Amino acid sequence: MFNGLVLGALLALISSGLTIIYGTLGVLNLAHGAMFMMGGYAGYFAFQATGSYVVAVASGALFVMIVGVVMERVIIRHFYSRPNEDQLLVTFGLSIVFVELVRLAFGSLSRSVPPPPWAVGVTPLGFMLYPTYRLVVVGIVAVALLILYIVLYRTRLGMIVRAGIEDSLMVDSLGINVFRVFMIVFGIGAMAAGFAGIVNAPVVSLVPEVGEMILVQTFVVVVIGGVGSFPGAILGGLIAGQILSITSMINPGYAYVMLFAAMTLVLLVRPRGLLGAHSRD
Repeated sequence: MFNGLVLGALLALISSGLTIIYGTLGVLNLAHGAMFMMGGYAGYFAFQATGSYVVAVASGALFVMIVGVVMERVIIRHFYSRPNEDQLLVTFGLSIVFVELVRLAFGSLSRSVPPPPWAVGVTPLGFMLYPTYRLVVVGIVAVALLILYIVLYRTRLGMIVRAGIEDSLMVDSLGINVFRVFMIVFGIGAMAAGFAGIVNAPVVSLVPEVGEMILVQTFVVVVIGGVGSFPGAILGGLIAGQILSITSMINPGYAYVMLFAAMTLVLLVRPRGLLGAHSRD
């Protein structure tokens, strides 16, 4: 259950970025997993250069945010009015390009980032010993999600974003540069994935394909929690983490089976997801 909490927290953070992007822009970003991977590798590169975990985390998040902003301005912006199939194809193509560029730069062998010295070892919890860094990950992700919540629900930018989700044309009519907001939102969503990628690097080794598996889990989380719902992303992530972890303890071969079974059950009972908002249409 503790492993499920750690995994669920990471999935919640990654999914929050994905659901923010879709809820505001209406773009299903299949490159989100690649951004998670790039955050890990950018942090790894910074750690090799400086030896600082803090610099590695900041560099991973900042690098992916910049990639997200450039990606939105140069490519994604031209696909807002295009069919969903075009959006899926272009983001899928970008994910392949990102993976191969990382493979070219770092090779296919796994890389790892050690946890900071103050998070090495185990922590006695009374009833068991548990790796200290995994507990730290839960705390770091909780703070990151709290910051995202404050940005979305307690700032003017968040108000504009939530209004844009409901009616982007009306927001534009009020004199607000909605495309600038879209660029910022895409950057924030990408940064969430990159931040999760480097925070997760001391837990799971980095390989160029690491984003592919996490992307599948992330989409399931978004469906369970509700497409476009930030609280839903958190709830869905925690549920998915527990399902994967507990099922893996019993029989790892059925972990994904149970995850997709839970998603199917949610879709049958509540098609919009547990905390899903009304359709953008």
